[in-house]
Amino acid sequence: MNTATPKTIPEYLEQLRYELRSADPALLQDALYDAEEYLRSELAANPGTDEAALLATIATSYGAPEEVAAIYRDTEVRVTKALSPPPPRPRRSALGQFFGVAADSRAWAALFYMLLSLATGTVYFTVVTAGLSLSFGLAVLIIGIPFVILFVGIVRLLSLVEGRLVEVMLGERMPRRPLYAERGLPLLTRIGRMFTDPRTWSAMLYMVLMLPLGIAYFTIAVTGLSASLALIYGSLAMGLHLLGLDVFSVHWYVDTPAAWEVPVAMVLGVVGLFVTLHVARLVGRGHGLLAKHLLVKSA
Repeated sequence: MNTATPKTIPEYLEQLRYELRSADPALLQDALYDAEEYLRSELAANPGTDEAALLATIATSYGAPEEVAAIYRDTEVRVTKALSPPPPRPRRSALGQFFGVAADSRAWAALFYMLLSLATGTVYFTVVTAGLSLSFGLAVLIIGIPFVILFVGIVRLLSLVEGRLVEVMLGERMPRRPLYAERGLPLLTRIGRMFTDPRTWSAMLYMVLMLPLGIAYFTIAVTGLSASLALIYGSLAMGLHLLGLDVFSVHWYVDTPAAWEVPVAMVLGVVGLFVTLHVARLVGRGHGLLAKHLLVKSA
């Protein structure tokens, strides 16, 4: 690619895009947004200045595209390392790996995401289905055009919010800036690109999918937690009841459980709790990849 000094902001951004071609798509989106915001603010602060001359000056302060790309890569490595939770201590035995999931903060965060996903999935599904229905219904009216534009903007905003949730809870790198949209283009051209951008429609697909996924995630998490905790609680209550101590005030509606049932229920409850954490961690990894694929535009 030509590495000559860019003479326009689009040329600068295109060179930056090329330098970050192998970087994470979410990082690329952030870098393009930051660069364009800075360059256009400098251009607005110096009215009448030739764009090529201003870019040549800015290159010495903000940095040339290849320098900015190198800074972003280095900063990304350091920030990721600083924000990432310490990895759990490696365990060699199968039992150690199985029970070691309790020390993995990502498993607990993914479990919380599964519980939250029913609410977020309901909101996303409602926004998309209601927005699409109203868009088609208002298409014959003049108000339909601004409504559709507003609807697409809301979808993009929600996708950014969801991306932050995915990054914080599931650990998948997602955009931290709005979508780069070449703000130097005419307004109608930018609006047209919103509708021709495949990510607009993939984000809507993601939000529609979030309702069935949210129901499944919530059901798995609640079932796993409730069954495991009920077995643990029940085993404690049974054990104390057999010792003549009804601390938990449990009313037995069946015959008094046999002594051997107490440790069995406790083991099943504890094992079930750790299985739930393993499932949550697996769901978190898979859902993070799904969100990355549907919500982040490829470089």
